Amino acid sequence: MNYIALISGTVIIVLFSWFLSLRFKRYHGIARFFAFESVFILVLLNYKVWFTNPFSPVQLVSWILLILSAYVVITGYMLLKRKGKPDSNFENTSLLVKSGIYGYIRHPLYLSIFLLGTGIMLKNPEKVQLVLGIVNLIAVYITARIEENEMIAKFGDQYRIYMKDTKMFIPFIV
Repeated sequence: MNYIALISGTVIIVLFSWFLSLRFKRYHGIARFFAFESVFILVLLNYKVWFTNPFSPVQLVSWILLILSAYVVITGYMLLKRKGKPDSNFENTSLLVKSGIYGYIRHPLYLSIFLLGTGIMLKNPEKVQLVLGIVNLIAVYITARIEENEMIAKFGDQYRIYMKDTKMFIPFIV
C-alpha cells in the first residue's frame, strides 16, 4: 500500500470530517471519519484490480452499487442545497427536507457512503476488505444515529414525526 497516499488522504479526511463538524458543533463527523477512511483504504487496496474480470457476477453487482451510490448522493445533495436552505455548509440546513428521496429515507448521503464502500469492497472481496466493509457499515450507522440526535435537538418534534414516517436507509425496510 502507498503509505504517503494513506497518510495524505487520512489528513484530508480528518480535516473534512472532524474540524468542519466540530466547527459547526455537529459531532457526527467524528464517526463519519471512520466511514470515509474505510472507503479510502478500500480504494487503496483495490484500485489495481478495479477492471479485472469486469463482467463477472460480483463485479456487475459492484458496478450497480457504485452507480446507485452516485445517484443517491447527487439526489440527496441537490435536495439539501435546494430545499434545506443551508446556512454556510450544505448539511447545516435551516429547514427539514422531507421531499424526494428524503420522503422515504432519512440518510441518503450515508446510504451512498455505504453503497460506495460495498461496491469498492466487492472489487476484491478478501478478508481485509470484508472487515473494512463491516467497519464502513458500523460507522455509517453510528454516524446516522448521532446525527438523528442532533436533528432532534435542532428540529424537535418535527424530526421525531419525520423519523416515524421514514426509514433510516432503505425505503419501507430499514
